[in-house]
Amino acid sequence: MAAGALLAAAGVAGWAVTRAPSAAPVAGPQVRTTTAPVTRGDVAARVQVAGVLGFDRAYTVVNHGPSGVVTAVPAPGTAVIRGADLYAVAGVPAILLYGTTPAYRDFTVGMTDGADVLQLERNLVKLGMDPWRRITVDRHFSYATASAIRRWQAARGLPVAQRTGRLGLGQVVFLPRAIRVGQALAEVGTSVRPGAPVLAATATARVVRVALTADRQTTVHPGDPVLVTVPGLAEPLTGTVREIGTVATPPSQGPGPATVPMVVTVQLPTGAPRLDQAPVQVAITTARRRDVLLVPVTALLAGASGGYQVAVVDDVGRRLVPVRPGLFDEAAGTVEVDGLTKGMRVEVPVS
Repeated sequence: MAAGALLAAAGVAGWAVTRAPSAAPVAGPQVRTTTAPVTRGDVAARVQVAGVLGFDRAYTVVNHGPSGVVTAVPAPGTAVIRGADLYAVAGVPAILLYGTTPAYRDFTVGMTDGADVLQLERNLVKLGMDPWRRITVDRHFSYATASAIRRWQAARGLPVAQRTGRLGLGQVVFLPRAIRVGQALAEVGTSVRPGAPVLAATATARVVRVALTADRQTTVHPGDPVLVTVPGLAEPLTGTVREIGTVATPPSQGPGPATVPMVVTVQLPTGAPRLDQAPVQVAITTARRRDVLLVPVTALLAGASGGYQVAVVDDVGRRLVPVRPGLFDEAAGTVEVDGLTKGMRVEVPVS
């Protein structure tokens, strides 16, 4: 953004000032003012792009057990963590465990080795079902694994007769992480067959998705920090660019630039509005300067013969000092300047 446009946006264009010798006090402006200190720090030039705040990843949870009537599903918005019930068919719950290999067979003594066994044993240890550390966490289902399952079945309140040390297909569901239920795809009371979808879900982590114009693809990189302005929050949040797509998509309607998808991770504070698919603004850093002198953008005044100046206020009075602006930080409302000293106080309008 041009420096002049920033000044207009900041509301400083209407100040009536005249150039005066730097040593001579001048009359004050006809608006209410206060002062702000000249500071030293970092400044970043940013561009604002639109984004959508939502939840990370998307999952479809399907029934891997036998056919039956759905007897329980969680409400939309419910977070389900390791060891908690995802849904139930014929009164038998399907329990969430973490892993990337889907459950595809019964877990029992004598089964062949496999990556699914390794996942199961990791989860049993994480759930505290191997207090004496008898399980060797590997691809082999051992008697120690069966004992840990019996311990887990007891902890879940199953009667003695059902503490078998085995898990039938459909009793556990492996997903990479905790999930947030978005929608029940099978209502309580309906019948489902093996492979039928039961829940639509997402990860619990929050992300912002941005359609980044292709011409900005080279100015931002994975790992770069950004500022995210969220409706209902007083201050922008710090986010991190996680990934940027490489395949450009033309505009869906009419002329316009091609875009690539960008994903930003962000952590909402406790008590933040429970927003999903909410429009947000993302400030992307395009340039940065470190350890420079900074003043509020609203301190800049248009010089009588061009350029910019600020009104310095000290024990002598008020005097106009010419400055040369550098980078403007729209998000922070500051601008890099020279010709001043840290600790000086400059005049700014009362907001």
